[in-house]
Amino acid sequence: MLTRKQHELLSFISDRLAETGVSPSFEEMKDALDLKSKSGVHRLVSALEVMRLPEGMKTSPAAATPVAPPVPARAPVPILAAANDILEIPLHGRIAAGLPIEAIEGQSMLAVPAALLGPGEHYALEVAGDSMVEAGILDGDYALVRRQEQAREGDIVVALVHEQEATLKYWRHEGGMVRLDPANRAYDPQRYTPDEVRVQGKLAGLLRRY
Repeated sequence: MLTRKQHELLSFISDRLAETGVSPSFEEMKDALDLKSKSGVHRLVSALEVMRLPEGMKTSPAAATPVAPPVPARAPVPILAAANDILEIPLHGRIAAGLPIEAIEGQSMLAVPAALLGPGEHYALEVAGDSMVEAGILDGDYALVRRQEQAREGDIVVALVHEQEATLKYWRHEGGMVRLDPANRAYDPQRYTPDEVRVQGKLAGLLRRY
């Protein structure tokens, strides 16, 4: 049985899709339901694994079908496409954005808007330090990382140093050395031989909580 708020959320999504064909954002859902934060919307959406409206719920004529306005040669779109907007990825502890610190393997998961992630396998790390502030990466941010072992010159990567310390830096080469560059003029680059450091992933996005 739906709660009152779940019923309101379904009605709002249905009406918005009927009007525009586009799912409302979490911010719009929060305002429509008079919630204090988007985390409340996430809890409601997470509890709604449905592909059509429950029987008896009133909808506008345009929203009576569980698909978006028909477009030739395209597959039907579920009316609750917004229910798939959140993905959970592994949260592997804190990573240094200053000097390298020990990489901590965590057990928790982090809910992330799917729009922030591209193809591939991802994980998250909480940023500790301020050496990447000039790249817009702040202490306490969550770095969303795509797993990969290769990087291009200038990519922001998770670099594993000496197989036990992880750091978030720009990946560059200098002669026969690997140079990990900060994005803060108060910090110096770090230089390692190629066998001392390896790529564990490339920065794909950031999640900041207020």
